[in-house]
Amino acid sequence: MARLIVKSPYIKCGGGQNASGYLNYIATRERVEIVPDDRPPTRKQEQLIQKLVKDFPDTRELLEYDDYNAAPTKANASSFITLALEQNWNRVQSTEGYAKYIATRPRAERLGSHGLFGDADHVSLDAAMNELNHYTGNVWTHIISLKREDAARLGYDNAAAWRTLLRTHRNDIAAAMNIKPEDFRWYAAFHNEGNHPHVHMMAWSATPGQAYLDRDGIKEVKSVLTNQVFQQELLHLYEEKSVSRDELVHQTRQAMLELAQRMRDGLCICPTAEKKLWELSQKLDDVSGKKVYDYLPKPLKQLVDEVVDAMEKLPTVNECYQKWWELQCRLNDYYSEQQWQRPPLSQQKEFRQIKNAVIREAEHIRQGRMSFEDAALTQEDEQMIDDRSMSYNCWELRKIIADESTPLEERDKAIAELKQIANQGDPHAQYLMGLLYRDGGLLVLDAEQAKRWLELSAQELPDAQYALGKLFLSDDPDIHDPTKGIYWLQQAADSEHEYAAYRLGKEYLNGKNVSKDSAKAAAYIRQAAEQANPYAQYLLGKLYLMGDGVPKDKEAAQYWFSVVEQNGHAYAGYFLDRMDRQENLPPNILLSAMRLLHHMGSIFRDNAPRPAVPTGIQIDHKRLQRLREKKMALGHKWNDHGDEQDHGMGGMGM
Repeated sequence: MARLIVKSPYIKCGGGQNASGYLNYIATRERVEIVPDDRPPTRKQEQLIQKLVKDFPDTRELLEYDDYNAAPTKANASSFITLALEQNWNRVQSTEGYAKYIATRPRAERLGSHGLFGDADHVSLDAAMNELNHYTGNVWTHIISLKREDAARLGYDNAAAWRTLLRTHRNDIAAAMNIKPEDFRWYAAFHNEGNHPHVHMMAWSATPGQAYLDRDGIKEVKSVLTNQVFQQELLHLYEEKSVSRDELVHQTRQAMLELAQRMRDGLCICPTAEKKLWELSQKLDDVSGKKVYDYLPKPLKQLVDEVVDAMEKLPTVNECYQKWWELQCRLNDYYSEQQWQRPPLSQQKEFRQIKNAVIREAEHIRQGRMSFEDAALTQEDEQMIDDRSMSYNCWELRKIIADESTPLEERDKAIAELKQIANQGDPHAQYLMGLLYRDGGLLVLDAEQAKRWLELSAQELPDAQYALGKLFLSDDPDIHDPTKGIYWLQQAADSEHEYAAYRLGKEYLNGKNVSKDSAKAAAYIRQAAEQANPYAQYLLGKLYLMGDGVPKDKEAAQYWFSVVEQNGHAYAGYFLDRMDRQENLPPNILLSAMRLLHHMGSIFRDNAPRPAVPTGIQIDHKRLQRLREKKMALGHKWNDHGDEQDHGMGGMGM
């Protein structure tokens, strides 16, 4: 394996001792390669340059080519050749002519009395020795060596290459030695002999006592020079590791997304977390100011940490965290051999969001806020029009428009015909046009057009009244109007629209768009429940369990939970199981750990490692999120954008 060896002993000057003798020794000993200054290029260099500019015309744009044309010296020729080869490395490394040159480039000739080089182009050995004769500080004598085959292969079998290398990184070496750049002094000589060609570098500070080099400093010097000397080989290795890293990231991401989705869809019982959440909710009464982790008193922070650590013990959470942790350790292995120990989830900085999720959940418990576990509620609440009441033409056009296997041209033609029917006053066609403009896809999203068509249809169709009510209650600032939204929901509910009644009940429970009224909320929820709406039946069971808007009645709660459980409602079954265990706790406590699990699922999903992003035009993440939220506010399904793009909380409303 190719290695760069760096040794850094030092000479302590003063008290009759100096480093000038050592300098003279490394500068003039036998087998030292003398640095060429202005010798003409060799015939081989000239021929190679001609070939380079012919094979790679863009190399003519290099500044090094300008330098060579202005002053055709051996040094300028070498600089241009090196850079041209590096710039086109992937193409030249397999070309015999270029590879042969790299391996056998000519050695410099001895044209002077010494081989010393430094910052200046021409070094006076006498002046350098005189400087060190009077220096009283420590002088470090770096010895940097390569194996013969590595030096020849990498182009570091000549003094010019080493001079360029050390000049390039003299400030890096100075920093490692704790020397200011302006105070850094150095000289070096290249010894091209035996199996280990090497450089002797003497380095010191113009200010005695300033320099200091420890093991970390030596490591830094070696790192800087190694990265430069082996840059092509390291690049190849990095590319290989990047491929394997991307594969690892992809596999881990897929596993984490699956586990995160299980969290968001799953049910759980965690009595320890529930107990501590309840305790936290009570203590938050005494907290003024921001109710976020960083602002909480230390005892409450500890309580939050205990909740997180209790949730970590859940199998799904533990597995997901372990997947994430193993990935981090394996990625660190690319850069460090240090052994890492997994910290508790509460102490993992990358998941600090979980702590604030705990606090928000405790705060919602304290406030008695109702939650609505209706993530499965999508567009099934719409398009409930009885086909028998729809004209045949309208029915046929709807069928064509909805069929994604139909050519786009035919679907566009069907929309045009549907619009003609709508303009003739057909309420069903008007309703369908409103949905097309609201949802986008075949038509450009246009809330104003959606409103126009739905208002026309709403004069006759309860489904249009409901869709119009939701449109006015959406977060779209161009169309948001709570008063109109509630009005149209009421019109639809009065026409026995079960989902309108359910939505109205939710509105009166949370008090966001209308004054909170638990009794009125319960009345609308009951109306929808008696129409066999499963979401309303479940919510009515919760209301009876809590005594919110209705008398507290455990038997009535069990009845409604039992009714909806028969239709496969998971949450209803969850409540029945816990009620059978005589856990007489409010629903917001019984569901607290589950809601927190859902939040954690979203947080883990968002922290799943991202695949490599291809270059090109990218959209700002926050803007993309706003666009998604706007589309969803206009009535899109919660999962229209796929798992990776969904930023909701799995329907566990707070």
